[in-house]
Amino acid sequence: MWYSVSLKAAAEQAEALSEALMEAGALSVSIEDADAGTDRETPQFGEPGSVNERLWDQSVVIALFDENADIPALLAEAVAAVGLDAMPDFSVEEVAEQNWVQLTQAQFDPIRITDRLWIVPSWHQSPDASAINIEMDPGMAFGTGSHPTTRLCLQWLCEVVTPDVSVLDYGCGSGILGIAAAKLGAGSVTGCDIDPHAVEASHANAERNGVSNATWQNSARHIQGEFDLVVANILTNPLCVLAPGIAAKVKPGGRLALSGVLATQARQVIDAYSPYIALQVGAEHDGWIRLEGQRAC
Repeated sequence: MWYSVSLKAAAEQAEALSEALMEAGALSVSIEDADAGTDRETPQFGEPGSVNERLWDQSVVIALFDENADIPALLAEAVAAVGLDAMPDFSVEEVAEQNWVQLTQAQFDPIRITDRLWIVPSWHQSPDASAINIEMDPGMAFGTGSHPTTRLCLQWLCEVVTPDVSVLDYGCGSGILGIAAAKLGAGSVTGCDIDPHAVEASHANAERNGVSNATWQNSARHIQGEFDLVVANILTNPLCVLAPGIAAKVKPGGRLALSGVLATQARQVIDAYSPYIALQVGAEHDGWIRLEGQRAC
């Protein structure tokens, strides 16, 4: 048994209050939009190297305490530490012991990418046995098909992969894009990621899905040659920094797709790649976009 305590806080108080709650003995603390689920909900996105200007005007700080915690005393300690004159409005809910594995699995159903391609967790049967089905479970590396950026890249691969093309998955995560390319008919697939857990996950997922024509590297420096198709689903800042290296991996006449980019960041990425490949927005989903281009011959 645990207790979840929710306190309302203004934007300028939320960060300090969350830190004070941790110091007072909270097991975990999160900050959420107090208007979530209403017309006033405000999405926020960030990535390494960037800082949001401020939190939501009306935030909720949610702290988790064990069942033996003296919650009134701990809240009073945290409130005093940040110099608040009065105790904010708060509520307390019991959090019972649950089967967390079962709850996690319940959040992941088979995902239809196109009529041709499905992503299916191992605990489900495929809704379409005649389609290309990729078995993929959530793990330590990014990429289960549920995020809009992953879907955008998978849909692009369904459109452009033809027999025997060579494919580079730059920042492979779970390996889902490279595995999809292989099962869609690519002749060879190469994936790279600086995270050793990602490389390990890609190897395991490829083996699970019967993909034998893929190699996974822990550094792009080890990758030789150019590719017919290059796909990179990372984030705007690294995409821009890595523009010369990523573009150089595309064969003359080859095609490039980038995602992990918000619609508001499109111009930044397009400008970064303009000396190498002209990009344009190919698709958009839930505020995320896919940029596409073809290297001149």
